[in-house]
Amino acid sequence: MKRSLTAGLAALSMTFAGAALAEYPEKPVSFIVPWPPGDLEDVLTRMIAEDFQAEYGVAAAVVNKPGGGGGPFPGAIDVANAPADGYTVGSFVPAVALIGHQIDIPDLTPEKFDPVGIFLTYPFVIAASGDAPYSTMQELADHAREHDVVLGHFGDVLTPTQVTKALAKKMEFEWASDAAFDALDCNTLASGDADVINTTLQLILPCLDQVKVLVSITGERISKVPDTPTIGEVDPELDIALWNGLFVTKDTPQDVRDKIAAVASKTVMSERAQKVAEETGALVYWMDATESADIIETDKATLATIGAALE
Repeated sequence: MKRSLTAGLAALSMTFAGAALAEYPEKPVSFIVPWPPGDLEDVLTRMIAEDFQAEYGVAAAVVNKPGGGGGPFPGAIDVANAPADGYTVGSFVPAVALIGHQIDIPDLTPEKFDPVGIFLTYPFVIAASGDAPYSTMQELADHAREHDVVLGHFGDVLTPTQVTKALAKKMEFEWASDAAFDALDCNTLASGDADVINTTLQLILPCLDQVKVLVSITGERISKVPDTPTIGEVDPELDIALWNGLFVTKDTPQDVRDKIAAVASKTVMSERAQKVAEETGALVYWMDATESADIIETDKATLATIGAALE
């Protein structure tokens, strides 16, 4: 009996040890996008999830958790509060990783996330309707000193909005008013809900011939509108871009991060992902965790400059 009990305990111990050492992934993985479906981060993250499922043989899916551009980023909170095991991965813009812990969101404080890699630079632009009486930021500034101009954006704390407002301050004009919209597209301008919008080029491509793109908030000019200057060309102190990357919480094991990165890096350089880049003007690439961390530190410094301009 004693021998049987000992053998049984040994077998049970081996079972628990096997479970503890189970290789990642062994169960479904969720990629959390804190925005509605349809934009570039959603499209590309879905590709990554599809390839992750094919590579590792477990279910993987995007879960959209929108909550408004001003926070509190419920999708990011879900990632922050999940176990640090790689089964809940965030697909985030800079505001989540750089600003979330600075705007009184307890679940995101202190900094919760590490980048697995950055894979997208949005073709973010400042645009106006084709019949607007200005075609450049300088002309807009001159006009806005004498007339009311309304700005539409995706949320006040987001990087492109902060840059747009800082640029106005530095060019010595004020927006008559501004508001966050769930959608900023051709209809927003056509309806007159906003005179100038801060949006992705993808959302105004259907009416690009009826729109004036005044500046791009990107590190380099957008291929679809090659004559449009970047924010850095207009004001070098505001040189920043809106990117999207994959993030995990800080205690996530390195081998788990490596497996996520291995799939994502292949996906974003694939023909179908690069076709998205070609069609939308976005930059789609893979920047590893170290390079991504460096970009985040650089952006923190730039955001400090932007913050100072807005004071």
